[in-house]
Amino acid sequence: MSKKMKSLDLSVLSRRDFLKISAGTVAALSLAGCAVGGSSSGRAIKIGYVTPKTGPLAPFGEADDFVLGQMRKFFEGGIDAAGAKHPLEIVTKDSQSDPNRAADVAADLILNDKVDIVLVSSTPETTNPVSDQCEANGVPCISTVAPWQPWFFRKQDAAEAGYKWTYHFFWGLEDIIAVFTDIWSKLDTNKVVGALWPNDGDGLAWSSDRGFPPVLQEKGYTLVDPGRYENLKDDFSAEISLFKEKNVEIVTGVILPPDLGTFLTQASQQGFNPKAFTVGKGALFPVTIEALPDNLGIGVSSEIWWTPSSPFKSSLTGQTSKELADAYTAATSKQWTMPLGFAHALFEVTADVLKRTTELDKPEAIIEALKTTKLDTIVGPLSWEGGPFPNVAKTPLVGGQWVKGDKFPVDIIIGTNTTAPNIPTNGTITEKTWA
Repeated sequence: MSKKMKSLDLSVLSRRDFLKISAGTVAALSLAGCAVGGSSSGRAIKIGYVTPKTGPLAPFGEADDFVLGQMRKFFEGGIDAAGAKHPLEIVTKDSQSDPNRAADVAADLILNDKVDIVLVSSTPETTNPVSDQCEANGVPCISTVAPWQPWFFRKQDAAEAGYKWTYHFFWGLEDIIAVFTDIWSKLDTNKVVGALWPNDGDGLAWSSDRGFPPVLQEKGYTLVDPGRYENLKDDFSAEISLFKEKNVEIVTGVILPPDLGTFLTQASQQGFNPKAFTVGKGALFPVTIEALPDNLGIGVSSEIWWTPSSPFKSSLTGQTSKELADAYTAATSKQWTMPLGFAHALFEVTADVLKRTTELDKPEAIIEALKTTKLDTIVGPLSWEGGPFPNVAKTPLVGGQWVKGDKFPVDIIIGTNTTAPNIPTNGTITEKTWA
């Protein structure tokens, strides 16, 4: 628990001063849940926050310390909710990249910490078990950073029954399929695609009839699918051999960061050099790409959910995407990372919802406010009205490719924006290099 800080009047704090404070103090703030001070007239509000801080999904939680510190600083004087100012407590839990633990810590937040609302992020292995606990216990939940289909269709009757307590915002499989195929259209290939889809929530969704196979067939691609594999696989020789036999020139999939390194290393060693290597999950983070040996990450392509060039700003701090990314780098000396924007947006939505909640002690009142959200956030406009399903709000998506960087070892350029033309491109997609 961090020491209680001197009360800060944010109403007279200039935006420039706030950005300086964010950059200079966030790194020292504790991740442990603690109440924020300031005189308030209402009871303390508890927010639960679950992400994978450790384990193979840890890159998704890399920006958590910064965002949580920034939010605690911003709400140091309390949060407006239900017509009053309330102290705010953020209680954090590490899923350790394990679905069973994610469910356990969510139950702990609900039953023991008595949180008012749960926020959760990062892949179906985290979002789904946490959302299920909230749904079962009647606690409002906002989730993100998982394609909406594997989150929404986690129960068979979802399309008919929907959900009462859980709401999600992110892009969908239809968006990433459009982005990936647009990336490949910029290259001269034989349109033979090898798939790396694991036996997990993402892999099962991406490989299903709601995912890639029917669209690839419709667009004239030949799919080579070795079948579902178990995560943290140590030998991809069988997949590589099949891809070489079938003359695969494009590899796609949704692959954990450790498996990304294993596959690329073994592919290089075994002389398999596809023209395009376009995968989700493991290829999203600079820390993962720059750790690959022999520059194997250069030329890898992926989807891009948020960047410093995204034309959006925070409804809380007023920071632009670039200012948020710069503040993160100034505070941590680390390169910006995509989950930064979405972790920040979770608190934007939560603050807006609580402000519009009529009765804080009635979870149903929080849900009523959540359902009617219309908010311009750091990741784009959000609304649960007009989505593919009532519990789903969509965010924009573009595509890019990893290149050698200037300030940092690697950087990612935006090479296709047909699905979100308001996000500018700043580079050209090329064949992947292997030397």
